[in-house]
Amino acid sequence: LALLDGAGNVKKTETLPGPEATLGRSDGELRFPDDAFMSPVHAQLSLRDNQLYVRDLGSRNGTWLFVDEPYKLQDGDTVLVGSQLLRFRRLGYPGPQPAEADATRRLGSSTPSADIAVMQQLRADGSARDNCHLSPSRNVVIGRSEGDWLFPYDKTMSGRHAEVRNEDLEFIVIDLGSRNGIAIAVRGERQVKPGQRILIGDQTLRVESL
Repeated sequence: LALLDGAGNVKKTETLPGPEATLGRSDGELRFPDDAFMSPVHAQLSLRDNQLYVRDLGSRNGTWLFVDEPYKLQDGDTVLVGSQLLRFRRLGYPGPQPAEADATRRLGSSTPSADIAVMQQLRADGSARDNCHLSPSRNVVIGRSEGDWLFPYDKTMSGRHAEVRNEDLEFIVIDLGSRNGIAIAVRGERQVKPGQRILIGDQTLRVESL
């Protein structure tokens, strides 16, 4: 594993001491005692059949896997874009509107199609601040200065950072060549390939070789 600095340069390298290694601030085989964002016991790396897997161990801030290819969002996924935590939720299709007793039509904003999912910007306490609704006919570009959903105060976000694209009623998140990339919060166990980066606390680790 290569430990990277903020510019992506290698600060040091670490070798897994065995087929399983726990990472944490105060416990485990790999410790980072000065990282206030890392839980005492944070994540586990496991090597099986020459494949590496990462699992979050109930940490406060989660374990994040950077994705280099288009990623199909699953209900409940949280995406790191710049410094923003964006949670994806499926809504399903709304039911038919009941006929009014007096045949009066309801007034409402014209929309191209029904919203079937939503991206929620999360605060530090996990509550939602802003919502961006998604429909089968809408692709959403996320960025600091260009796009459909803007975060001009986030200096870690590129001007055009990521896109949430609809494909056959599924939603795909794509990195648009951003400086810092996009990462998905690890749920369960996820395979990590050589060259991929993992964010654990404030530490970015890149798998160099297996």
